[in-house]
Amino acid sequence: MILEFAAPRLLGPALMVAGAIIVKGYTDVGDGFSAGVIVALAVALRYVALGPDEAERTLPVLRHAGTLAICGLLVSLSVAFVPVAFGDPIFTHYPAPGASVVKIGTLELITAVLFDLGLFVLVAGSLIVLIHHLSHLVRDE
Repeated sequence: MILEFAAPRLLGPALMVAGAIIVKGYTDVGDGFSAGVIVALAVALRYVALGPDEAERTLPVLRHAGTLAICGLLVSLSVAFVPVAFGDPIFTHYPAPGASVVKIGTLELITAVLFDLGLFVLVAGSLIVLIHHLSHLVRDE
């Protein structure tokens, strides 16, 4: 009963923690992988507490997790390989060190942040697809 009450309400705080980790992760840039895992764990708890049908009915975006994962992969690959078109090595981040950077508070908007966002969407989407398939596999047995 407690799990059924708490699970649907944990996704919001999990998204807030994930956002904080993306902005300032273990290093100065962020950590999109850990943020994606945190959100996927909150979704997994929702599946366990409510069941797959109810979880997907109350949160319809779960049906599009595969598409989100592909979009995250494309964003991350773009950030990694676009510098090659300019003659730079892969994973060269812009703006270059020492150049002026646009800031939002203490967050510096560099391409590494975009890479972390793409990685976050990729990891969260992939794990949610896995959770979806495993929950339906267990339910059908």
